[in-house]
Amino acid sequence: MMMMGIHRSNTITTTTTSSSSSSSYSPKKNSITLQFLFDKDKVSSIPNKNEHLLSLISHQDLNHHHLTTILSTLKSLKTPLPISLLHPLISLISTHLFRPLPPYSIPNSPKEQELQDPILIPTFSLLSPTWPNLQILYQILLQLVTTSDPTTLKHLITHPFLLKLLTLFRSEDPRERETLKNVYHKIYSKLTSQRPFMRKTMSDALLNYITEREYHCGVAELLEIWGTIIDGFGVPLKEEHRLFLMRVLIPMHKTKGVGGYYRELVYCVTQFVQKEPMLGGVVVRGILRYWPVSNCQKEVLLIGELEELVENLEADQYRNLALPLCIRITKCINSWNSQVAERALYVWNNEQFVKMASTAMAEVFPIIVEGMEKNLKWHWSKSVKQLTQNVKVMVEDMDPALYSKGVEDMKAKEAEAQKDDMKRKERWERIEIMAAQNKRLLNNSPHYVCVSH
Repeated sequence: MMMMGIHRSNTITTTTTSSSSSSSYSPKKNSITLQFLFDKDKVSSIPNKNEHLLSLISHQDLNHHHLTTILSTLKSLKTPLPISLLHPLISLISTHLFRPLPPYSIPNSPKEQELQDPILIPTFSLLSPTWPNLQILYQILLQLVTTSDPTTLKHLITHPFLLKLLTLFRSEDPRERETLKNVYHKIYSKLTSQRPFMRKTMSDALLNYITEREYHCGVAELLEIWGTIIDGFGVPLKEEHRLFLMRVLIPMHKTKGVGGYYRELVYCVTQFVQKEPMLGGVVVRGILRYWPVSNCQKEVLLIGELEELVENLEADQYRNLALPLCIRITKCINSWNSQVAERALYVWNNEQFVKMASTAMAEVFPIIVEGMEKNLKWHWSKSVKQLTQNVKVMVEDMDPALYSKGVEDMKAKEAEAQKDDMKRKERWERIEIMAAQNKRLLNNSPHYVCVSH
Protein backbone atom coordinates (compact mmCIF):
# COMPACT_ATOMS: atom_id res chain seq x y z
CA MET A 1 0.00 0.00 0.00
CA MET A 2 2.72 2.33 0.89
CA MET A 3 4.52 1.60 -2.31
CA MET A 4 1.40 2.17 -4.34
CA GLY A 5 0.83 5.55 -2.67
CA ILE A 6 4.28 6.68 -3.38
CA HIS A 7 4.02 5.63 -6.99
CA ARG A 8 0.68 7.45 -7.41
CA SER A 9 2.02 10.64 -5.91
CA ASN A 10 5.01 10.51 -8.17
CA THR A 11 2.77 10.11 -11.15
CA ILE A 12 0.71 13.13 -10.14
CA THR A 13 3.78 15.19 -9.56
CA THR A 14 5.23 14.25 -12.87
CA THR A 15 1.99 15.02 -14.64
CA THR A 16 1.70 18.38 -12.97
CA THR A 17 5.26 19.25 -13.76
CA SER A 18 4.92 18.26 -17.38
CA SER A 19 1.70 20.17 -17.76
CA SER A 20 3.18 23.29 -16.19
CA SER A 21 6.29 23.01 -18.28
CA SER A 22 4.25 22.55 -21.42
CA SER A 23 2.23 25.66 -20.62
CA SER A 24 5.33 27.73 -19.92
CA TYR A 25 6.97 26.74 -23.20
CA SER A 26 4.16 27.73 -25.59
CA PRO A 27 5.52 30.97 -27.14
CA LYS A 28 2.74 31.27 -29.70
CA LYS A 29 0.04 31.40 -27.03
CA ASN A 30 1.97 33.93 -24.94
CA SER A 31 2.71 36.20 -27.92
CA ILE A 32 -0.91 36.30 -28.97
CA THR A 33 -1.92 37.18 -25.45
CA LEU A 34 0.61 40.04 -25.24
CA GLN A 35 -0.41 41.42 -28.63
CA PHE A 36 -4.04 41.28 -27.60
CA LEU A 37 -3.33 43.18 -24.40
CA PHE A 38 -1.24 45.76 -26.27
CA ASP A 39 -3.96 46.37 -28.87
CA LYS A 40 -6.58 46.59 -26.17
CA ASP A 41 -4.54 49.17 -24.29
CA LYS A 42 -3.94 51.15 -27.49
CA VAL A 43 -7.62 51.22 -28.43
CA SER A 44 -8.66 52.19 -24.93
CA SER A 45 -6.12 55.07 -24.93
CA ILE A 46 -7.67 56.80 -27.99
CA PRO A 47 -10.94 57.80 -26.27
CA ASN A 48 -8.90 59.02 -23.32
CA LYS A 49 -6.81 61.27 -25.57
CA ASN A 50 -9.91 62.58 -27.32
CA GLU A 51 -11.59 63.34 -24.00
CA HIS A 52 -8.44 65.04 -22.76
CA LEU A 53 -8.25 67.09 -25.94
CA LEU A 54 -11.89 68.12 -25.66
CA SER A 55 -11.38 69.21 -22.07
CA LEU A 56 -8.41 71.34 -23.13
CA ILE A 57 -10.38 72.98 -25.94
CA SER A 58 -13.29 73.82 -23.67
CA HIS A 59 -11.01 75.35 -21.04
CA GLN A 60 -12.07 78.83 -20.09
CA ASP A 61 -8.66 80.50 -19.79
CA LEU A 62 -6.50 79.27 -22.67
CA ASN A 63 -2.83 80.13 -22.32
CA HIS A 64 0.40 79.18 -24.03
CA HIS A 65 0.69 75.95 -22.04
CA HIS A 66 -2.82 74.79 -23.00
CA LEU A 67 -2.22 75.52 -26.70
CA THR A 68 1.10 73.67 -26.62
CA THR A 69 -0.58 70.68 -25.00
CA ILE A 70 -3.31 70.66 -27.64
CA LEU A 71 -0.69 70.72 -30.41
CA SER A 72 1.38 67.91 -28.88
CA THR A 73 -1.77 65.81 -28.38
CA LEU A 74 -2.77 66.30 -32.01
CA LYS A 75 0.67 65.23 -33.19
CA SER A 76 0.57 62.09 -31.04
CA LEU A 77 -2.72 60.85 -32.50
CA LYS A 78 -2.37 58.15 -35.12
CA THR A 79 -5.95 58.30 -36.42
CA PRO A 80 -7.92 61.21 -37.96
CA LEU A 81 -9.92 63.30 -35.54
CA PRO A 82 -13.69 62.80 -35.41
CA ILE A 83 -16.04 65.59 -36.43
CA SER A 84 -16.98 66.05 -32.76
CA LEU A 85 -13.44 67.33 -32.14
CA LEU A 86 -12.77 69.06 -35.47
CA HIS A 87 -15.64 71.49 -35.07
CA PRO A 88 -14.60 72.85 -31.65
CA LEU A 89 -10.97 73.06 -32.81
CA ILE A 90 -11.91 75.16 -35.85
CA SER A 91 -14.06 77.34 -33.57
CA LEU A 92 -11.11 77.75 -31.22
CA ILE A 93 -8.84 78.80 -34.09
CA SER A 94 -11.43 81.24 -35.47
CA THR A 95 -11.97 82.85 -32.10
CA HIS A 96 -8.31 83.47 -31.28
CA LEU A 97 -6.74 83.86 -34.75
CA PHE A 98 -9.18 86.19 -36.52
CA ARG A 99 -8.78 89.61 -34.97
CA PRO A 100 -8.82 93.26 -36.07
CA LEU A 101 -5.35 94.28 -37.24
CA PRO A 102 -3.83 97.59 -36.09
CA PRO A 103 -3.46 100.41 -38.63
CA TYR A 104 -0.25 100.50 -40.62
CA SER A 105 2.66 102.35 -39.05
CA ILE A 106 3.18 105.27 -41.46
CA PRO A 107 6.31 107.37 -40.78
CA ASN A 108 5.90 111.04 -39.98
CA SER A 109 9.33 112.63 -40.11
CA PRO A 110 10.78 113.71 -43.49
CA LYS A 111 13.76 111.36 -43.06
CA GLU A 112 11.46 108.39 -42.43
CA GLN A 113 9.29 109.36 -45.40
CA GLU A 114 12.42 109.39 -47.55
CA LEU A 115 13.27 105.89 -46.33
CA GLN A 116 9.71 104.84 -47.03
CA ASP A 117 10.34 104.97 -50.76
CA PRO A 118 8.26 101.94 -51.79
CA ILE A 119 10.88 100.79 -54.29
CA LEU A 120 13.22 100.18 -51.33
CA ILE A 121 11.05 99.57 -48.24
CA PRO A 122 7.34 99.14 -49.10
CA THR A 123 6.21 98.95 -45.46
CA PHE A 124 7.72 98.96 -42.02
CA SER A 125 7.69 95.68 -40.09
CA LEU A 126 5.88 95.64 -36.77
CA LEU A 127 6.38 92.50 -34.69
CA SER A 128 3.27 91.33 -32.87
CA PRO A 129 3.66 90.71 -29.10
CA THR A 130 1.10 87.89 -29.29
CA TRP A 131 3.09 85.94 -31.89
CA PRO A 132 4.04 82.97 -29.61
CA ASN A 133 0.36 82.06 -29.18
CA LEU A 134 -0.52 82.88 -32.78
CA GLN A 135 2.28 80.62 -34.00
CA ILE A 136 0.86 77.63 -32.11
CA LEU A 137 -2.63 78.37 -33.48
CA TYR A 138 -1.25 78.33 -37.02
CA GLN A 139 0.56 75.06 -36.29
CA ILE A 140 -2.67 73.53 -34.96
CA LEU A 141 -4.50 74.60 -38.12
CA LEU A 142 -1.72 73.20 -40.30
CA GLN A 143 -1.85 69.91 -38.39
CA LEU A 144 -5.61 69.69 -38.88
CA VAL A 145 -5.35 70.39 -42.60
CA THR A 146 -2.55 67.86 -43.02
CA THR A 147 -4.13 64.95 -41.13
CA SER A 148 -7.88 65.41 -41.70
CA ASP A 149 -9.95 63.92 -44.47
CA PRO A 150 -10.70 66.49 -47.24
CA THR A 151 -14.39 65.48 -47.43
CA THR A 152 -14.80 66.31 -43.74
CA LEU A 153 -12.53 69.35 -43.79
CA LYS A 154 -14.34 71.15 -46.63
CA HIS A 155 -17.47 71.50 -44.46
CA LEU A 156 -15.46 73.22 -41.71
CA ILE A 157 -13.10 75.44 -43.74
CA THR A 158 -15.80 77.46 -45.46
CA HIS A 159 -15.73 80.57 -47.66
CA PRO A 160 -16.08 83.01 -44.71
CA PHE A 161 -13.22 81.21 -42.94
CA LEU A 162 -10.99 81.52 -46.00
CA LEU A 163 -11.84 85.21 -46.45
CA LYS A 164 -10.89 85.97 -42.85
CA LEU A 165 -7.70 83.97 -43.27
CA LEU A 166 -6.85 85.97 -46.41
CA THR A 167 -7.33 89.24 -44.51
CA LEU A 168 -4.54 88.26 -42.13
CA PHE A 169 -2.02 88.72 -44.97
CA ARG A 170 -2.24 92.44 -44.15
CA SER A 171 -0.38 91.80 -40.90
CA GLU A 172 2.85 93.76 -40.58
CA ASP A 173 4.57 90.90 -38.76
CA PRO A 174 6.68 89.05 -41.37
CA ARG A 175 6.69 85.89 -39.22
CA GLU A 176 2.91 85.69 -39.35
CA ARG A 177 2.79 86.29 -43.09
CA GLU A 178 5.38 83.58 -43.76
CA THR A 179 3.53 81.02 -41.62
CA LEU A 180 0.17 82.02 -43.06
CA LYS A 181 1.56 81.58 -46.57
CA ASN A 182 2.44 77.95 -45.85
CA VAL A 183 -0.94 77.24 -44.21
CA TYR A 184 -2.91 78.89 -47.02
CA HIS A 185 -1.01 77.01 -49.71
CA LYS A 186 -1.53 73.73 -47.85
CA ILE A 187 -5.28 74.39 -47.75
CA TYR A 188 -5.22 75.12 -51.49
CA SER A 189 -3.41 71.88 -52.28
CA LYS A 190 -5.64 69.80 -49.96
CA LEU A 191 -9.11 71.18 -50.72
CA THR A 192 -9.51 70.98 -54.48
CA SER A 193 -13.15 72.07 -54.31
CA GLN A 194 -12.13 75.42 -52.76
CA ARG A 195 -9.45 76.25 -55.34
CA PRO A 196 -11.58 78.43 -57.69
CA PHE A 197 -12.83 80.50 -54.76
CA MET A 198 -9.32 80.89 -53.32
CA ARG A 199 -7.91 81.98 -56.69
CA LYS A 200 -10.71 84.53 -57.13
CA THR A 201 -10.32 86.04 -53.66
CA MET A 202 -6.52 86.30 -54.00
CA SER A 203 -6.96 87.94 -57.40
CA ASP A 204 -9.49 90.39 -55.94
CA ALA A 205 -7.07 91.27 -53.12
CA LEU A 206 -4.32 92.10 -55.64
CA LEU A 207 -6.73 94.07 -57.83
CA ASN A 208 -7.84 96.08 -54.82
CA TYR A 209 -4.19 96.85 -54.08
CA ILE A 210 -3.67 98.08 -57.66
CA THR A 211 -6.78 100.25 -57.90
CA GLU A 212 -7.10 101.59 -54.36
CA ARG A 213 -3.31 102.11 -53.91
CA GLU A 214 -3.56 101.02 -50.28
CA TYR A 215 -0.74 99.63 -48.19
CA HIS A 216 -0.69 95.84 -48.21
CA CYS A 217 2.17 94.01 -46.55
CA GLY A 218 1.26 90.57 -47.90
CA VAL A 219 1.48 91.17 -51.66
CA ALA A 220 4.82 89.33 -51.94
CA GLU A 221 3.45 86.31 -50.06
CA LEU A 222 0.30 86.21 -52.19
CA LEU A 223 2.36 86.34 -55.37
CA GLU A 224 4.59 83.57 -54.04
CA ILE A 225 1.49 81.38 -53.60
CA TRP A 226 0.39 82.35 -57.11
CA GLY A 227 3.80 81.32 -58.45
CA THR A 228 3.33 77.74 -57.26
CA ILE A 229 -0.25 77.72 -58.56
CA ILE A 230 0.79 78.97 -62.03
CA ASP A 231 3.54 76.37 -62.09
CA GLY A 232 0.83 73.70 -61.95
CA PHE A 233 -1.34 75.12 -64.75
CA GLY A 234 -1.85 72.87 -67.72
CA VAL A 235 -1.19 73.83 -71.33
CA PRO A 236 -3.02 75.33 -73.18
CA LEU A 237 -3.92 77.86 -70.53
CA LYS A 238 -7.53 78.59 -69.68
CA GLU A 239 -8.98 81.97 -70.57
CA GLU A 240 -9.41 82.70 -66.84
CA HIS A 241 -5.66 82.34 -66.32
CA ARG A 242 -4.77 84.55 -69.30
CA LEU A 243 -7.11 87.25 -67.99
CA PHE A 244 -5.37 87.09 -64.61
CA LEU A 245 -2.05 87.78 -66.36
CA MET A 246 -3.41 90.73 -68.35
CA ARG A 247 -5.66 92.31 -65.71
CA VAL A 248 -3.65 91.73 -62.54
CA LEU A 249 -0.01 90.77 -63.05
CA ILE A 250 0.87 93.23 -65.82
CA PRO A 251 -0.79 96.27 -64.15
CA MET A 252 1.11 95.44 -60.95
CA HIS A 253 4.22 96.84 -62.65
CA LYS A 254 2.82 100.37 -62.35
CA THR A 255 2.46 100.52 -58.55
CA LYS A 256 4.90 102.49 -56.43
CA GLY A 257 5.67 99.54 -54.17
CA VAL A 258 6.73 97.17 -56.95
CA GLY A 259 10.20 96.84 -55.42
CA GLY A 260 8.75 95.01 -52.42
CA TYR A 261 7.40 92.14 -54.52
CA TYR A 262 9.33 92.45 -57.78
CA ARG A 263 11.08 89.06 -57.56
CA GLU A 264 7.81 87.18 -57.01
CA LEU A 265 6.04 89.17 -59.76
CA VAL A 266 8.76 88.41 -62.34
CA TYR A 267 8.59 84.71 -61.45
CA CYS A 268 4.81 84.61 -62.03
CA VAL A 269 5.07 86.44 -65.36
CA THR A 270 7.96 84.26 -66.53
CA GLN A 271 5.96 81.12 -65.72
CA PHE A 272 3.16 82.31 -68.00
CA VAL A 273 5.54 83.14 -70.86
CA GLN A 274 7.33 79.81 -70.56
CA LYS A 275 4.04 77.92 -70.74
CA GLU A 276 2.74 79.98 -73.70
CA PRO A 277 5.53 81.97 -75.41
CA MET A 278 2.97 83.89 -77.48
CA LEU A 279 2.03 85.77 -74.29
CA GLY A 280 5.50 87.32 -74.27
CA GLY A 281 4.43 90.04 -76.70
CA VAL A 282 1.44 90.92 -74.49
CA VAL A 283 3.68 91.20 -71.43
CA VAL A 284 6.33 93.31 -73.21
CA ARG A 285 3.76 95.79 -74.54
CA GLY A 286 2.11 95.95 -71.12
CA ILE A 287 5.40 96.79 -69.39
CA LEU A 288 6.18 99.46 -72.01
CA ARG A 289 2.73 100.92 -71.44
CA TYR A 290 3.30 101.29 -67.68
CA TRP A 291 6.90 102.54 -68.00
CA PRO A 292 7.83 104.97 -65.18
CA VAL A 293 8.52 108.60 -65.99
CA SER A 294 10.78 109.71 -63.13
CA ASN A 295 11.52 106.60 -61.04
CA CYS A 296 15.04 105.60 -62.08
CA GLN A 297 15.35 102.60 -59.78
CA LYS A 298 12.14 101.18 -61.17
CA GLU A 299 13.46 101.70 -64.70
CA VAL A 300 16.54 99.62 -63.88
CA LEU A 301 14.32 96.78 -62.64
CA LEU A 302 12.07 96.86 -65.71
CA ILE A 303 15.03 96.87 -68.13
CA GLY A 304 16.22 93.65 -66.51
CA GLU A 305 12.75 92.12 -66.84
CA LEU A 306 12.52 93.08 -70.51
CA GLU A 307 15.89 91.45 -71.14
CA GLU A 308 14.68 88.24 -69.46
CA LEU A 309 11.46 88.27 -71.48
CA VAL A 310 13.36 88.67 -74.76
CA GLU A 311 15.18 85.41 -74.02
CA ASN A 312 11.82 83.58 -73.75
CA LEU A 313 10.25 85.11 -76.88
CA GLU A 314 9.65 83.11 -80.02
CA ALA A 315 11.41 84.20 -83.20
CA ASP A 316 8.05 84.98 -84.83
CA GLN A 317 7.55 87.87 -82.40
CA TYR A 318 10.91 89.54 -83.00
CA ARG A 319 9.74 91.56 -85.97
CA ASN A 320 6.75 93.10 -84.18
CA LEU A 321 8.55 93.86 -80.92
CA ALA A 322 11.94 95.02 -82.22
CA LEU A 323 10.92 98.64 -82.89
CA PRO A 324 9.05 99.43 -79.61
CA LEU A 325 11.70 97.67 -77.54
CA CYS A 326 14.63 99.44 -79.25
CA ILE A 327 12.90 102.82 -78.90
CA ARG A 328 12.51 102.30 -75.14
CA ILE A 329 16.04 100.96 -74.65
CA THR A 330 17.48 103.88 -76.66
CA LYS A 331 15.57 106.38 -74.50
CA CYS A 332 17.04 104.71 -71.44
CA ILE A 333 20.51 104.90 -72.98
CA ASN A 334 20.06 108.67 -73.31
CA SER A 335 18.89 108.97 -69.67
CA TRP A 336 20.83 111.47 -67.56
CA ASN A 337 20.80 108.93 -64.74
CA SER A 338 24.00 106.94 -65.18
CA GLN A 339 22.59 103.73 -63.64
CA VAL A 340 19.70 103.63 -66.10
CA ALA A 341 21.96 104.43 -69.06
CA GLU A 342 24.54 101.79 -68.11
CA ARG A 343 21.90 99.10 -67.53
CA ALA A 344 20.34 99.85 -70.93
CA LEU A 345 23.74 99.68 -72.65
CA TYR A 346 24.43 96.27 -71.08
CA VAL A 347 21.32 94.92 -72.83
CA TRP A 348 23.34 94.96 -76.05
CA ASN A 349 25.48 92.16 -74.60
CA ASN A 350 22.43 89.88 -74.83
CA GLU A 351 22.62 87.76 -77.99
CA GLN A 352 18.84 87.35 -78.19
CA PHE A 353 18.29 91.11 -78.07
CA VAL A 354 20.87 91.69 -80.82
CA LYS A 355 19.23 88.96 -82.89
CA MET A 356 15.83 90.58 -82.40
CA ALA A 357 17.15 94.03 -83.40
CA SER A 358 18.75 92.59 -86.55
CA THR A 359 15.32 91.40 -87.80
CA ALA A 360 14.21 95.01 -88.32
CA MET A 361 17.43 96.80 -89.22
CA ALA A 362 15.88 99.38 -91.53
CA GLU A 363 13.42 100.64 -88.87
CA VAL A 364 15.64 100.22 -85.81
CA PHE A 365 19.03 101.50 -86.97
CA PRO A 366 18.16 105.21 -87.37
CA ILE A 367 16.88 105.29 -83.77
CA ILE A 368 19.88 103.40 -82.41
CA VAL A 369 22.43 105.53 -84.31
CA GLU A 370 20.85 108.75 -83.11
CA GLY A 371 20.90 107.53 -79.51
CA MET A 372 24.55 106.48 -79.69
CA GLU A 373 25.75 109.73 -81.27
CA LYS A 374 23.81 111.86 -78.77
CA ASN A 375 25.39 110.00 -75.86
CA LEU A 376 28.89 110.39 -77.24
CA LYS A 377 28.32 114.10 -77.76
CA TRP A 378 26.26 115.22 -74.79
CA HIS A 379 26.30 112.73 -71.88
CA TRP A 380 28.05 113.88 -68.71
CA SER A 381 29.21 110.46 -67.45
CA LYS A 382 32.59 109.18 -68.68
CA SER A 383 31.68 105.54 -67.96
CA VAL A 384 28.47 105.89 -69.98
CA LYS A 385 30.43 107.42 -72.88
CA GLN A 386 32.94 104.56 -72.76
CA LEU A 387 30.18 101.92 -72.78
CA THR A 388 28.42 103.78 -75.59
CA GLN A 389 31.60 103.73 -77.65
CA ASN A 390 31.91 99.94 -77.16
CA VAL A 391 28.30 99.37 -78.20
CA LYS A 392 28.72 101.69 -81.17
CA VAL A 393 31.62 99.59 -82.48
CA MET A 394 29.53 96.44 -82.17
CA VAL A 395 26.47 97.98 -83.86
CA GLU A 396 28.56 99.51 -86.61
CA ASP A 397 30.09 96.11 -87.39
CA MET A 398 26.60 94.67 -87.90
CA ASP A 399 26.01 96.88 -90.97
CA PRO A 400 28.59 99.63 -91.63
CA ALA A 401 26.75 101.06 -94.65
CA LEU A 402 23.46 101.33 -92.79
CA TYR A 403 25.19 102.92 -89.79
CA SER A 404 26.87 105.52 -92.04
CA LYS A 405 23.54 106.26 -93.68
CA GLY A 406 22.03 106.69 -90.21
CA VAL A 407 24.73 109.17 -89.25
CA GLU A 408 24.16 111.16 -92.45
CA ASP A 409 20.40 111.18 -91.90
CA MET A 410 20.94 112.36 -88.34
CA LYS A 411 23.20 115.20 -89.52
CA ALA A 412 20.65 116.19 -92.15
CA LYS A 413 17.92 116.17 -89.52
CA GLU A 414 20.06 118.32 -87.21
CA ALA A 415 20.73 120.78 -90.04
CA GLU A 416 17.02 120.96 -90.79
CA ALA A 417 16.31 121.50 -87.11
CA GLN A 418 18.87 124.34 -87.01
CA LYS A 419 17.19 125.98 -90.02
CA ASP A 420 13.81 125.70 -88.31
CA ASP A 421 15.31 127.17 -85.16
CA MET A 422 16.75 130.13 -87.11
CA LYS A 423 13.41 130.76 -88.77
CA ARG A 424 11.66 130.63 -85.42
CA LYS A 425 14.12 133.14 -83.94
CA GLU A 426 13.67 135.50 -86.91
CA ARG A 427 9.91 135.25 -86.56
CA TRP A 428 10.11 136.13 -82.86
CA GLU A 429 12.41 139.06 -83.62
CA ARG A 430 9.88 140.45 -86.12
CA ILE A 431 7.11 140.04 -83.54
CA GLU A 432 9.18 141.89 -80.93
CA ILE A 433 9.88 144.76 -83.39
CA MET A 434 6.19 145.05 -84.24
CA ALA A 435 5.28 145.02 -80.54
CA ALA A 436 7.77 147.80 -79.82
CA GLN A 437 6.35 149.91 -82.70
CA ASN A 438 2.79 149.43 -81.43
CA LYS A 439 3.88 150.44 -77.95
CA ARG A 440 5.50 153.62 -79.31
CA LEU A 441 2.36 154.52 -81.23
CA LEU A 442 0.22 154.05 -78.14
CA ASN A 443 2.47 156.31 -76.08
CA ASN A 444 2.40 159.12 -78.72
CA SER A 445 -1.35 159.02 -79.40
CA PRO A 446 -3.63 161.59 -77.49
CA HIS A 447 -5.72 160.28 -74.65
CA TYR A 448 -9.49 160.93 -74.64
CA VAL A 449 -11.85 160.62 -71.69
CA CYS A 450 -15.37 159.53 -72.46
CA VAL A 451 -18.02 161.24 -70.28
CA SER A 452 -21.49 159.83 -70.31
CA HIS A 453 -24.44 162.24 -70.16
